[in-house]
Amino acid sequence: MKNILLILSLALCFITTKNGYAQEANLPDGTITEKLAFIEDAKNFNSESERLKVLFEVFTKSQLEASPVMATFFGKPGYNQLWDNVSPEGIKKNLDILKIFNESKDWFNPKDLLEEDKINFSIFNRSVGDQYALNSQFPQQYLIIDQIQGIHTIIPAIIQMMPTNSPKALEDITARLEGVPELLQNVETTLLEGIEKGIVMPRNTVVQVPEQLKSIISKTPIESIFYTPFAKLEGNDVLKKKVKTIISKSVNPALERFRSFMTDTYLPNTRKTYGLSELPNGTAWYNEQIKFHTTTNKTAQEIHDLGLSEVARIKLKMEKVKSDLNFDGDINAFNTFLKEDPQFYFNTPEELLSAYRDICKKIDPVLPQLFGKLPRLPYGVKKVPAYSEQATTTAYYNPGSLQTGMAGYFFANTYNLKSRPKWEMEALTIHEAVPGHHLQISLAQELENVPEFRTMLGFTAFIEGWGLYSESLGPELGMYEDAYSQYGQLTYEMWRAIRLVVDTGIHAFGWTRQEAIDYFIKNSGKNENDITVEIDRYIAWPGQALAYKIGELKIKELRKKSEETLKDQFDIRSFHDVVLGSGSIPLDVLEDNVNQWITNQKGN
Repeated sequence: MKNILLILSLALCFITTKNGYAQEANLPDGTITEKLAFIEDAKNFNSESERLKVLFEVFTKSQLEASPVMATFFGKPGYNQLWDNVSPEGIKKNLDILKIFNESKDWFNPKDLLEEDKINFSIFNRSVGDQYALNSQFPQQYLIIDQIQGIHTIIPAIIQMMPTNSPKALEDITARLEGVPELLQNVETTLLEGIEKGIVMPRNTVVQVPEQLKSIISKTPIESIFYTPFAKLEGNDVLKKKVKTIISKSVNPALERFRSFMTDTYLPNTRKTYGLSELPNGTAWYNEQIKFHTTTNKTAQEIHDLGLSEVARIKLKMEKVKSDLNFDGDINAFNTFLKEDPQFYFNTPEELLSAYRDICKKIDPVLPQLFGKLPRLPYGVKKVPAYSEQATTTAYYNPGSLQTGMAGYFFANTYNLKSRPKWEMEALTIHEAVPGHHLQISLAQELENVPEFRTMLGFTAFIEGWGLYSESLGPELGMYEDAYSQYGQLTYEMWRAIRLVVDTGIHAFGWTRQEAIDYFIKNSGKNENDITVEIDRYIAWPGQALAYKIGELKIKELRKKSEETLKDQFDIRSFHDVVLGSGSIPLDVLEDNVNQWITNQKGN
């Protein structure tokens, strides 16, 4: 799921779009700032409800303008010809506007709002407030590139996601390709500013970037990944010739210049430390990251201790599975057996992808037993692109869009097949595809009668908490029928528990990279290649990995409370529909929703 969260790193806040809410009627022409000044004056509106709806609409327009990349990612047309302005000037402009949206929380008296408006306004303030707190206090913009995610992966990913079903769509792709040099120059300028201020990425998180850039610089235009949208077009020779020229004369040289910058300038200035706490104001910065990603006020120490407790609990369950299999040896020997025995691996990428598709087909018919509402949007399974597979995690999900006719996709990594065991595949499919992220995100996109920002929010604890909770639904879906797949699910749960320990260890308690790797190896059945990639990810994305376990435990806590309170009245389909029925929300709002549902069920 890393893409839905980190493709968005170029933008300052969450994207929103129109969905049946009041348009910008009666607003004066002018800049976003001028329109916000108009909204601030309550005398310009007949009701507070109307004023709030218009605020949401202006927020929508503002964020679409601020991040065309995000607009494309979520399938929203009208901005596909543009890139985000990630120059220092562009970043400041977006932050100045975000500041006004943050201040808008003081423009309204909640007592004057309708009940549904209060909920929308509360979630709006939380999303804007968290973003503003993080980006106004700390220089997030300098830590925007690493070997898993950055401009070098965003450019090809976004080009591949763009529609090609009209002349205008092809013109948009062409315009975006023409804009690549300016985009890369803006990123370089921002990174140089970070170098001057001593705020740079750790070396281990960017060391592969030059080679990754090299892999997307083609020898000929026809071989370029950027030519793919045009390769199968019938006719259009003039357009094809133009695109080939842009690739050879503009895109490839710009990528080569940026590669030289990363090799000759950025890498020599990277830091040797790992934790965010090593940077200026780093401890406060990490604490804000914890709050942002978990939507809680938990401290680093509380999360670290919770992680240690979860590791111990899950290890006992893993020992039981090993014992049930009558394995002769300790848990480390069992993990070695699982990692090295050929029976657990496929020989070709095609076999691996086919097996993932078979798992999806097995799950799909069972979903109505656990969910009352399912999304209309279909999904598929694809391999992780070659340009990013070496540094990318085992799998991830990219959302689709009914509006643009794009399906969602579960991406599976086929690099180094001997690090992709069969026993992890069911848990991984459940998390990334169904009933995990595809089900969750598609349902959020299809929400009706709410302001559109409610359908597009990205609270990490909710999104990833649901993904991890979904893994525990395996037995109810008819999965994990063999002990090895059961152990695989526990391995994945252990993986997320370990994150609580090592992420806080690295960023709050001074752990080295090797200490984190050693702890992971000691307590996990995952192979060392995956572990190393994971640790580098935690170093690059402070706090994000904490959200999985924190969110999962909250959802499990709420399910247990519901079951114990409602007893025979408990309906798993209704419970899941409530959890997913409001889109991505903070954990405290989720708890309020479930508590209200419990009250309603008891009343019935």
